[in-house]
Amino acid sequence: MTKARFTVEKTWSLDDSLLVVIEETLNQVFNERGAEFIFDFLRKEHHLTREEIAEKPEIFSAGLDGLLGSGAIVIEKLILKRLSSTLQLNYTEKGDYEFPYYIQKLKQEYG
Repeated sequence: MTKARFTVEKTWSLDDSLLVVIEETLNQVFNERGAEFIFDFLRKEHHLTREEIAEKPEIFSAGLDGLLGSGAIVIEKLILKRLSSTLQLNYTEKGDYEFPYYIQKLKQEYG
């Protein structure tokens, strides 16, 4: 099976870019089967489809936390760093780290 390499098109919205970056990060860390397991888990246990992740980052974050525990934060940081790089932004962690906060700030400033 050929590994897909995702690229973010400049015409894509922030939501589209976020979804591509999430898929790419999960595939890189967990491989394709592991990423599909995570998406299935989010859909079944949290009623969250892939397309809804950008609209509901708090549910995505809670779902990852429920599945991965403290490892969820590592994945979220990888996603945020990759998204910032893709959008050519500087990623700076704030004191109280919360994934949904960063996504909402990005939407306010760049979405």
